[in-house]
Amino acid sequence: MGLDLETSLLRAFVTCARSGSISRAAAALGHSQPALSQQLRKLERSIGDPLLHRSAAGVSLTRAGETLLPYAERILALSAQAVAATGQTVVGHCGVGLIEDLTAAPLAQALADFAHIHPQATLELVSGHGPAMRRAFASNRIHLALCDPSHLPEPPRWTVRLPLVWAAGPEVDLGLDPLPLVLFSQPCRWRMPVLDTLKDSGYAWRIAFESTSLAGVQSAVRAGLGVAAVLPAQVEPGMAVRGLPELPDVELGLVRRPGTEGDPLVDAVEELLKSLI
Repeated sequence: MGLDLETSLLRAFVTCARSGSISRAAAALGHSQPALSQQLRKLERSIGDPLLHRSAAGVSLTRAGETLLPYAERILALSAQAVAATGQTVVGHCGVGLIEDLTAAPLAQALADFAHIHPQATLELVSGHGPAMRRAFASNRIHLALCDPSHLPEPPRWTVRLPLVWAAGPEVDLGLDPLPLVLFSQPCRWRMPVLDTLKDSGYAWRIAFESTSLAGVQSAVRAGLGVAAVLPAQVEPGMAVRGLPELPDVELGLVRRPGTEGDPLVDAVEELLKSLI
């Protein structure tokens, strides 16, 4: 008989991987830390390999964890969609605005899977920085936006805090003074908290490269130009960094266009986003 992976164990693993901390993951799931650790050990026994490196600074993915993560996230997304699909048929068009940092994560794949399960629904994924998201929202192009809610006129229906982590190529010397940084260009509300963290920890820094796009930041990190602060899902294999100051969380909010209350398609997409963040 083939191996079956319990969704509850996969959810525990994914939450830890996203948060970078067992304590934060336990709080998010409403579990105690010992109970969550037991779930992780059970999943690791099923897989046959350790999935997380554990340290005082938090957790990071092992090679086996990096391999499992996208499958686990897709299994959870499909599970949520299957439950929704048995409830009712959804039709129509829904525009979804996501910051670029999330479009490279499993969210985009989950939306594609959702569209496949619901062939009478049409989804449009719109990505961009804050001002672009505001224009798309004002023109009624998007029904839901998951981004920095300060850029949009409506208050968020719910918010989520996500950790930032450091990423760098293996050839980058973390002992350089000043520390070379790869940053997102302005406007970016994450820049100052990152720079303040370094300053408060006694680090001198210089901006080695900046880009308006996630692809540009990742290319610079890949090329070894410096250290970047990114969401955990954007850390490529071998690029995780330890030893630098712990970064603050960032807050994202889900903003929904007025007049869409009770729309089954928009309701279903919002629930999908909420289940994956």
